[in-house]
Amino acid sequence: MNGIVRGKRIDRSALIKVYEKGISLPASIFALNIQGTTVEETGLGLEIGDADRICLPIPGTLKVEPWQKRPTGQLLMTMYELDRETPFFADPRFVLQQAVDRFQALDLTVVSAFELEFYLIDQENISGRPQPPRSPISGKRPNSVQVYSIDDLDEYAEFLEDVIEAAHEQGIPADAIVAESAPGQFEVNLRHVDDPVQACDFSVLLKRVIKSVAYDHEMDTTFMAKPYYDQAGNGMHVHISLLDKDGKNIFAPDADGNLSDMLRWAIGGMLESLPQYMAFLCPNVNSYRRFSPSFFVPCAPTWGLDNRTVAVRVPTGDPEAMRIENRLAGADANPYLLMAALLSAIHHGISNRIDPPPMTEGNAYDQHEASLPTNLRDALRELEHSPVMQQYIGEEYLDVFVLCKENELAEFEQTISDLEYMWYLHTV
Repeated sequence: MNGIVRGKRIDRSALIKVYEKGISLPASIFALNIQGTTVEETGLGLEIGDADRICLPIPGTLKVEPWQKRPTGQLLMTMYELDRETPFFADPRFVLQQAVDRFQALDLTVVSAFELEFYLIDQENISGRPQPPRSPISGKRPNSVQVYSIDDLDEYAEFLEDVIEAAHEQGIPADAIVAESAPGQFEVNLRHVDDPVQACDFSVLLKRVIKSVAYDHEMDTTFMAKPYYDQAGNGMHVHISLLDKDGKNIFAPDADGNLSDMLRWAIGGMLESLPQYMAFLCPNVNSYRRFSPSFFVPCAPTWGLDNRTVAVRVPTGDPEAMRIENRLAGADANPYLLMAALLSAIHHGISNRIDPPPMTEGNAYDQHEASLPTNLRDALRELEHSPVMQQYIGEEYLDVFVLCKENELAEFEQTISDLEYMWYLHTV
């Protein structure tokens, strides 16, 4: 649920058996909170005896892990019921596949890509708080904010090159890295693919590559949405377009340059239901600390052409590459659930021919009041009662997700922070 890779380690002599019979893992792995504890209220733990389900290999995903000292491979699996044919409802990969199936029924192919932001941090922290790593070249910690800085890329060139090389060895289509809006922050772009489930696989595996390569360079990384209060947060932007059975982009404008109805309806669906699926885009307490106009995170359901201040951006340029870019999600989101929510909203908009609000030109922060949920509790309430997400994602999975996140929220709110002691211990 939190996008954490879990599994088993086996000897290579057992690999054929894995392909023939799969491996067993408890169903409760999809009902774990962020600390890795089973949320019993979901009914997937002790209530069913912490019973196993069967995980079967995903074809084409057996790859070498190039950062390991001894030859090691990794293989993605997906969970099924004991009959080995019925997908397990709580596997986020299956949640997404259900959304993809709706487009396949319309003879439409979803093309998508991710942009993933992260911070390089030192392996040593200060009182539990992160700090930027020392430059391998100068030995100094970065403290400037130089977006797209080539010098910053040069400082960490060896690490960044190893990330790209390791990604390519695993078949992950990473093609560009840029220095982002804060010291030690970078963004990796993935090329678009015509299978959104595979696009999410690439996103999850890329995180693993970045973390593992950083360890080899005696550094650490974080995809936490907001690790520094005074710096930009980590986002995960998603680009989506739709192709018809002839391979034509149905979002492309007409001969006169007018936006297609399909594009407008898709945007309309995304924006109308945006508050309802906000919890999938921003699933943690920390996620909502990103939202501030000064850090370029949209706070209202807005859209525009080539406008980076809106929630849904339509990049201009090649008409045949017309697409939707969702700019709201944090890097801490589960990519499968994020993609499932976006595709559900797009399908909802197209099916019901929902027109979007007027396009925003110029600075959206100056023109629109913040109206989206600004905390996890409000977002979970919207999700729990969402007619769109109930229709597309299903009440059964929504219950599991909301219960797990409410469990995390309750524990967070019961914790007394250092700031509370500082403010209240000797003053009230």
